[in-house]
Amino acid sequence: MLDTSHDLNTCAAELGCEVGTLLTPLTRYRLREPERPWAIDNGAFARFEEKAFLALLERESHHKENCIFVTVPDIVGSARRTLEVFERWKGRLQGWKLALAIQDGQGDLPIPWEEIDAVFIGGSTEFKLSKDAAAVVKAAKVLGKWAHVGRVNDPSRFEYFEEMGADSIDGTGLSRYSHMRKAISKRDTQEKLFASQA
Repeated sequence: MLDTSHDLNTCAAELGCEVGTLLTPLTRYRLREPERPWAIDNGAFARFEEKAFLALLERESHHKENCIFVTVPDIVGSARRTLEVFERWKGRLQGWKLALAIQDGQGDLPIPWEEIDAVFIGGSTEFKLSKDAAAVVKAAKVLGKWAHVGRVNDPSRFEYFEEMGADSIDGTGLSRYSHMRKAISKRDTQEKLFASQA
């Protein structure tokens, strides 16, 4: 899923796979093709802005039934604090399908599976490539939840999560640059940097 102003058909051709939209309050792009898969991120990786996030939800509320997930506000790098924030925010997002942002430290903490429709694998790069993150993606798939991974911008990492069974990914570089999308499309012929961790 891309947060982009580029033509989605062109992006899909460059990537060699289906492309949907990930809206964020950071760029404020509008949903142009609601029939494609789409979701909403909260922008917390840069800096959470409550007013902009709520305005985005209000603006797109007439397409709510087609939205795959809304990422509940989170605390980057802290699973424990993210779970606390989730408890306070989930009631404010009633009617939306919710995604819990999975952060560093999640391995020893419970996930409120009954209250979410998706997981959004966030956190540090090291955490994303950890056994704990892989276990969350596998659990999500067993439980019939959507598994999304944030900040995936290189071919090896894309392939790693693709093989793991992630339903979608995003990446700023993929959203902005044609040459990065074309590099992803050639992932099968490139060296597997993360093969030892798969």
